[in-house]
Amino acid sequence: MAEPGTPDGSVTRVEDGPLVSGRGCFVADLRVPGCTEAAFVRSDTAHGRLRAVDLAASRQVPGVLGAWWAGDLEEIPLVPVLMEPDVDGGRPWPALAVDRVRYSGEAVAVVVAEDRYLAEDGRDAARVTLDPLPAVLDPQVAARDEVLLYPGRSNVARETNLGDPIDPGVWERAAVVVEATYRYPLLCHTSMEARAILVRPDTGGGITVWCSHQAPHRLRGDLADALGLAADKVRVVVPDVGGAFGGKSETWPEYLAVALAALRLDRPVRWVEDRKEALTAGPRGRGQSQWVRLASDAGGHLLALEMRTDAAVGGYPHTGSFLPEVTGRMAAGTYAIPQVCVRARAVVTTTPPLCPYRGAGRPEAAYAVECTVDLMARRLGMDPAQLRRLNFVRPEAFPFDTPTGFRYDSGDYAAALDLALRTAGYADWRSEQAGRRAHGGIPLGLGICTYVERSGAGGEYGAVEAHMDGSFTATSGCCSTGQGHATTFAQVVANELGVDRRRVRLIEADTAVVPDGVGSFASRSMQSGGEALLRAARDLVGEARVRAAARTGVHVDTASFERGAVRANGSTFTLAELAADGPLRAEARAEPPQAFPFGAYVAVVEVDPELGTVHVVRLVAVDDYGTVVNPLVVRGQTYGSIAQGLGQALYEADVHDEEGVPRAVSLLDYLLPTLSEMPEVAMDETCTPNPNTLLGAKGAGEAGCIGTPPAVVNAVADALRIDPTALAMPLTPRVCWEAGR
Repeated sequence: MAEPGTPDGSVTRVEDGPLVSGRGCFVADLRVPGCTEAAFVRSDTAHGRLRAVDLAASRQVPGVLGAWWAGDLEEIPLVPVLMEPDVDGGRPWPALAVDRVRYSGEAVAVVVAEDRYLAEDGRDAARVTLDPLPAVLDPQVAARDEVLLYPGRSNVARETNLGDPIDPGVWERAAVVVEATYRYPLLCHTSMEARAILVRPDTGGGITVWCSHQAPHRLRGDLADALGLAADKVRVVVPDVGGAFGGKSETWPEYLAVALAALRLDRPVRWVEDRKEALTAGPRGRGQSQWVRLASDAGGHLLALEMRTDAAVGGYPHTGSFLPEVTGRMAAGTYAIPQVCVRARAVVTTTPPLCPYRGAGRPEAAYAVECTVDLMARRLGMDPAQLRRLNFVRPEAFPFDTPTGFRYDSGDYAAALDLALRTAGYADWRSEQAGRRAHGGIPLGLGICTYVERSGAGGEYGAVEAHMDGSFTATSGCCSTGQGHATTFAQVVANELGVDRRRVRLIEADTAVVPDGVGSFASRSMQSGGEALLRAARDLVGEARVRAAARTGVHVDTASFERGAVRANGSTFTLAELAADGPLRAEARAEPPQAFPFGAYVAVVEVDPELGTVHVVRLVAVDDYGTVVNPLVVRGQTYGSIAQGLGQALYEADVHDEEGVPRAVSLLDYLLPTLSEMPEVAMDETCTPNPNTLLGAKGAGEAGCIGTPPAVVNAVADALRIDPTALAMPLTPRVCWEAGR
C-alpha cells in the first residue's frame, strides 16, 4: 500500500495536527445555543431496594431547570442489549433505577441546570432512601444463587458449552495432567475522554445527538426505539473522540436519561462523565474466574484442554454477556489440541456492568491458556518455547477448524515465535539467567505468550466519489475514535485510484450523511471498512471505463485505467473530466468473515527479592496483522495496546470493599502505567495476508493487551522459580514478595 516516497506506506496522520495543538472538537467543546448540563444522582449502595428519591431540595437550587427520578415518570426507557437480545429476559435495565439498585453508582435521578456546577449542587441536595441488600462480587459465589439480584431469576444470565465432552480416559492415560485456577480482575475503562453526550431537540419532533461513540448508526437505532421515534428523526454525529476501547459501543442508561430530559425541557442537554464517575460507576472490562485442566503425553504433545470460566458481568448483563463465550471460543489458542471443552458463564454481580474492553474476551483466553502451557512445560521439564513449537497449528493445516467452533484462516505461528525469540536474544538471556542462578544476582525471568485472536464482525459500507476539481470523497460506515481513519482510509482509496492521498477526503460518523454503517470495534475498521472502500474504488474505476468508452465509441474492454486516468481509443481522460458527465460515484459493502491475527510476545524481567518490585527489562512483540496499510499507525496502536497490557499485568484492578463500593475515586487510587513505566519495547511483524479479502488486512491494535500480560506473568514466575498459578494480577510488589518467599 506504499505511495511514492514512502516505501512501506508509513505516512504521518493528518489528524494529529489539530489534536495536539488543542484544536480538536470533543463533545465538551461544542457550543450549542441554549445548552444545559446534566448531573446524575447515583446510588452509594451496591445492592438495595429503592424506596424513594426526594428531589424537592434539588429543584429549589437556583439555576436548576428540572430533576426527575423513576417516580416522576410514567414510562422509563430501557437499555437495549448489545449482542444477545434474549439475555435480558426478566432483567430490565431502566434508564433510571426503578425498584432496586444493582451496583454502586447506578443512576437513580438526573438533574439538569444552566451549568454543570449548578447541576451538581442540585445533585448533592437529593436524598435517596434505600434498604440495603447483600452485595455479591465474585461470579463463582454469585452463581450459587444464594443472593439473587433478580427475584425468581438465576444470577447465571447465560451459559455456553463449547466442544465435545472429554472422555475421562484421556486424563487417566495422559503422562502429565496440570490444573490451574486464575482470576482476571475487573478493570476500569480509562480513555482520556470519558463518556459524553449532547442531545438537542429539533423542530419537527426529532433530535440531534452528539456523542463520543464507536457506532453512530447503532446508537441512532437504539435511541429511536427507546424513545418511540422514527429512525430518520434521530441524527447522531460523533465529533473527535478521546479513545474508546469498547466502552463507547453501547447505549448507556445515562444517554437515554439525557435524551428524555432534553425532550421534556425542549432544550439541549449535555452530560460529560467526570473521572470519579468513570471509576465508580462507569463500565468495566475483563473480570473472569477460570479453571483450566491440560493433558499431555510424555513427549509434550498436548492431548486435551478443559476450561470453566465465569465472568462477572455486573448488575445488568446487557453489554457483556457474550464476552465469556468469546473467551471460550479462543480456548484452543495457537495449538492443535485434539479435544477442547469449555463451559462459559455470564454471571450477574453487584458491580458496574461489564462491556468489551480492548481485546474483549481474547486476553482472558490467552492468559489462561498461555500460563497453563508454561505450567505444563515446567512439569515436563521442557523449555516453554519448545513445547509451544511442538503443538502449533501447522501452516499447511489452514484453514483450521478448532474444537470450539472457530475457523482460523491462515498463519505461521512458529515463524512469529522464532522471530520474537531472535529479536529478544532469548538464548543469550537464558545463559545470563543460568549464570545468575549459579553465581548470584537479581532473579531474572523470561516469559512467552503466543496468541491468536479474532478480528472483524459484520459487514461495512463504503463509497467513493470523484469530483470535477480533482478531489475525491470517501464515505465510510466506520467511526474513528483515534485510529487514524482520515489517513489510512485515504491511503487505501488513493492507492487503488493512483492519485495523491491528500486529494481524498473522508466522511464518516454522521448518520445524516452516511446512509449505513456498523462502526469501529473488534479491530474491524481496516478489515471491513477498508475493504468496502477498496471495492467501491474499483467499482468507480469500472464506471469511469464505461464513460470513457462511451465518449470514444469503443468497447469498454478496450478502455484501460492507470494512475487516475482512463485511456480509450487514443484519448486519455482524468477521473475529474469524466465526473463532468454526472456524479461519478460507487458504493460497496464488504462482508468478510472474521479474521485471525496472531503473534508472539517475549518478556524479560527482573524481580527484586526483598521489595517484590518487577522491572520489565525488555519486551518484544511480533504481530501478524496481514496486509498493513500504514505501519507507522499500526505500530502506534500496538505500543498503546502494550501499555494497557502492562497496566493489566502490573498495576490495574477495580477493587471493591466488602459492601461492593469501588475504592478508587481518582487516578491517585487507580494506577495506570505512564511513559516512565514503559520498558524497552521492540516491535516486529510477519505478514500472512487475509485470504478472504482483496485488501488482505486483518485486525490490528488489540494485540498488546492480549500478548503482554501472560508474557510478563510467565516471566515473573520464571524469575521466582514458581508456578504462574502462584501469582495473581496485578503483580504488585506485595503479590510478588509473598509469592517468592
